[in-house]
Amino acid sequence: MRDIVILACSQCKNRNYNTTKNKKKTTGKLEFKKYCRFCHTHTVHKETK
Repeated sequence: MRDIVILACSQCKNRNYNTTKNKKKTTGKLEFKKYCRFCHTHTVHKETK
């Protein structure tokens, strides 16, 4: 029941990370604060399609 999702930077919109999420337990979109190699800072990364 785990789906592969892509995380995109909220600043520059580049897709930097892949992760998995449990569809049954996490119904909303994932949001992590991770390092963006294009912005050279830690920014919020949100789940994309």
